[in-house]
Amino acid sequence: MSGEETEAESDADVAADEPEPDAPAASEAANENATLFGVWDVTEIAYEDPSTKRYMTVTPIAHTMGRHASKQFKKSEISLVERLINRLMQTDENTGKKQQATRIVRDAFDIVHDRTEENPAQVLVTAVENAAPREETVRLKYGGISVPKAVDVAPQRRVDQALLFISDGVASATYKSTTSAAEALADELVTAADYDADRSYSISQKEERERVAAAAR
Repeated sequence: MSGEETEAESDADVAADEPEPDAPAASEAANENATLFGVWDVTEIAYEDPSTKRYMTVTPIAHTMGRHASKQFKKSEISLVERLINRLMQTDENTGKKQQATRIVRDAFDIVHDRTEENPAQVLVTAVENAAPREETVRLKYGGISVPKAVDVAPQRRVDQALLFISDGVASATYKSTTSAAEALADELVTAADYDADRSYSISQKEERERVAAAAR
């Protein structure tokens, strides 16, 4: 066999090993068996609140590269874990640091599992459901006078507000403190999932917002 034939066969073997550009990244079975952060199974997440269920998606993918950023209302298709990561980045110190925020959430999930022995993805879903406000106030003007009025909160906004309260709780717990962001996030998720208004920042904010709305009815 000549050297040219041997080289041609080796090139053919290399081409056969390379994936097709238009081929799917993985099969459906591989996607179903995928785990969040390579550890946590997200196929059996239980939802207690039917109003927010369709707006909370938990998938093994924690980074979609912003593919839904320019599409209206498509954020509900992004994993709830990634939405939490994005919310943690919305501070002056962490702007644009998605890998750092992802590491914080991953470490917090490990701490949550060590404390509760439960799936941290399930704890996150329960915490968001508990911290989602059902009422808030808007200001209406009558003859130049601003009057507060209680209104129901849309389900998608309820999820957004819960994630905001959780991230604000983490920022508050770590400001001028030796507490790490992962520990603060784990504390917030566990206390919110237990509906502990005395220790959870997000639950206290939810109850305060609903109290103000109740007074404005």
